Amino acid sequence: MNAENYPDISFIENTTADDVLTQMINDYNEMYEAETGKQASLAKGSRTRLILMAAALQLFQTMQYVDFSGKMGLLTYSYGDYLDNLASLRGTERKGEEPAVTTLRFSIAEALSSPVAIPAGCRATNGNGIYFATDEYAEITAGDTYVDVKATCTEAGLKGNGLVAGEVGTLVNTLPYVTSVANTVESYGGSDRETDNELKERIYNIGKAYSTAGPIDAYVYQTKEAMRGIGDVKVSSPSAGNVSIVFIKEDGTVPSSSEIQTVSDYLSSKNIRPLTDNVSVSAPTTTAFNIDITYYISNSDSSSVGTIQSNVADAVNKYKAWQTEKIGRDINPDYLRMLVMEAGAKRVTINSPSYTAINNDVLPAAGTVTVTYGGIESD
Repeated sequence: MNAENYPDISFIENTTADDVLTQMINDYNEMYEAETGKQASLAKGSRTRLILMAAALQLFQTMQYVDFSGKMGLLTYSYGDYLDNLASLRGTERKGEEPAVTTLRFSIAEALSSPVAIPAGCRATNGNGIYFATDEYAEITAGDTYVDVKATCTEAGLKGNGLVAGEVGTLVNTLPYVTSVANTVESYGGSDRETDNELKERIYNIGKAYSTAGPIDAYVYQTKEAMRGIGDVKVSSPSAGNVSIVFIKEDGTVPSSSEIQTVSDYLSSKNIRPLTDNVSVSAPTTTAFNIDITYYISNSDSSSVGTIQSNVADAVNKYKAWQTEKIGRDINPDYLRMLVMEAGAKRVTINSPSYTAINNDVLPAAGTVTVTYGGIESD
């Protein structure tokens, strides 16, 4: 949802406090003359004018409440509890904090003739205050030396994300025979409470999920419902009855195998996936591009060299983020040139990237970035 696409609304026709006072003075003058046949005298310090000013301010305050109340019923303006009530009208609610998840592997030194119990709630830590607890009871069966168990961070929020395999490696509970524990996949899925903008986006798109015919928008919506933190989603049908879904995370990175499995399991639910659809979920393939530019500044802007250099650096970062935020977005150096010129450069030489058409299941990935200041040139 983009609020810039919608007109600004005023339920009081943009009336100001001065407008209210002027109207009240005019009304008073008309009524006074109608009743007395004389012109009213309303000097700035007169008692009557002061009364009208006080009344106008109170009336304007009431109009502000009217305007506010109307706007809180519109998705563009609504926020906080007002937005939560709008969400309820669409059958949804704000998502709260969610904990990260991972898989813990519990190992023993050698296989035993009897199973080794791993109780539900058994905890492991990274040693820096982040703990994961097993979701259910598990056993290292007789003859095996390890078992993998799903585990959830004991604290909700983003802090449990991004712990690479092996980082959660300290056992908190004492377990007979267990010699080591370690996460086998990078932890993921933790999220903070949904922001107003995130909730607005879901409310705006929720209608697209109602069809059971398997439209593209419905699959995009349901993919983002499967897990927090999903960015761009591409849906295609390579052949009849087959649906291919490719997605990336909000930070532009490709999802892990565990995250792909989470989305796949969610979309496979019988109340989401149309019966005749065979759904395949995957990460996009990536194609790398480098950024190598040289830019020059006009002599007339020599007093602003430092500012322009900083603006150019920001422009390059903006281009890199733009180029990598969408799957299938063509690598387009013209947009880079435009941003650098808008940042204040007189001209720019782009050695790379060159224009490259990208397939719909491919994600451009930034490689090396080289930005060279070429110096001052005459206008």
